[in-house]
Amino acid sequence: MTVYLLERAWVDGAARDDVLVTVEDGRFTAVTWAGTTAQSIDQATDRAAEPADVVRVPGLTIPGLANAHSHAFHRALRGRTQRGSGTFWTWREQMYSLAERLDPDSYYALARAVYREMAATGITCVGEFHYLHHGPDGTPYDDPNAMGLALVEAAREAGIRIALLDTCYLSSGFGQPPEGVQRRYSDGDATRWGERVAAIAPRPGVVVGAAVHSVRAVPRDQLGTVVAAAQGRPLHVHLSEQVAENDACQAAYGLTPTGLLADAGVLGPLTSAVHATHLTDQDIALLGGSQTYACFCPTTERDLADGIGPSVALREAGSALTLGSDSHAVVDLFEEMRAVELNERLATQRRGHWTAAQLIEAGTTTGQASLGFPDAGRIAPGHRADLVTVDTATLRTAGTGADEHTAVFAATAADVTQVMVDGRVVVRQGEAADIGRELVDVIGRLQQ
Repeated sequence: MTVYLLERAWVDGAARDDVLVTVEDGRFTAVTWAGTTAQSIDQATDRAAEPADVVRVPGLTIPGLANAHSHAFHRALRGRTQRGSGTFWTWREQMYSLAERLDPDSYYALARAVYREMAATGITCVGEFHYLHHGPDGTPYDDPNAMGLALVEAAREAGIRIALLDTCYLSSGFGQPPEGVQRRYSDGDATRWGERVAAIAPRPGVVVGAAVHSVRAVPRDQLGTVVAAAQGRPLHVHLSEQVAENDACQAAYGLTPTGLLADAGVLGPLTSAVHATHLTDQDIALLGGSQTYACFCPTTERDLADGIGPSVALREAGSALTLGSDSHAVVDLFEEMRAVELNERLATQRRGHWTAAQLIEAGTTTGQASLGFPDAGRIAPGHRADLVTVDTATLRTAGTGADEHTAVFAATAADVTQVMVDGRVVVRQGEAADIGRELVDVIGRLQQ
């Protein structure tokens, strides 16, 4: 058992001073602060504690952040795909070229470095949208889940939890077979995909979820099989990221992608629609009415020139917001949080669509729940002991009030000083340089 005295912390919807938390077996067992029916330090530790027995944590502490949408291997593209002009589709060709070169060992090395980077920025749980399953020609490895298990082990080594969103990918387009590197993605049909995923054994700190890559990659008659295999677990899907995909879906099925997913039973309170950028009013009503999460990835969506999604309309319809760093053009959930509000300002020429409190909830409580960890994302008794501490005296945060507005509208990943996951400190101030060197080494070897 360890007792921490947080100088300032986001608890029960407000920034509070001198928050005393007790952590035991990876969970909070007591959380008190001035003005509550407070336990003293003596009561919290259940013994005559001396001040030295309490670990003091300066700065502003918030719950652990959830990166609800990640493609770990895309991190190796940072700084290389921004040169020149193009679209999502030209970027995709560069991504495919990288995907051809990975094997279980190199995938593990890259993912470990990327997940360490995430941990250093305050991310305590990642949703890995994983579709790079087999060998370069589509032949399964001796262990058909070798690539997915490499990601699981990488997250364990980095000290964060993972929801492995094992992705069904069967078609290069509507009615077209996989081609090129896409052969690595495909199990042939949804039944074989489900059988492979079912063979992944349970592990602590791991949720094995599922994903439909997109309506272009999973034929209509296969969607129900994916839904059945994912029953009771998180199910994620790329949705309407590109207008071209919407048009192709209408031509193939006479429905929008959202309409197609609704008809197939994909939408629901365990499902996350990733991007959800180009939607009709009826699409928004279907997503909200089914309580499907809306996972926005603003830094990727602007990097790829995808567009600005209707975050407020989705919220008002009933879809809870979550956040992801997707292609990792930036790994900074603070930036993802504020970008949702700032994008709305650009689109509407008005301010004040999302409060800082709502955006913190999206990045913590809601995001964790969407990945299958409903017992995370709050500093509260019984919850997983995840803590992310921000320095409130940097050039960015000094004088900002040390509250939720500091976290959302001032802080960056560089201001994180300490990260705890499940009661264990996994990152301390000064470790970023070591993680950076690891990334340089791993990505350099991939680029040779």
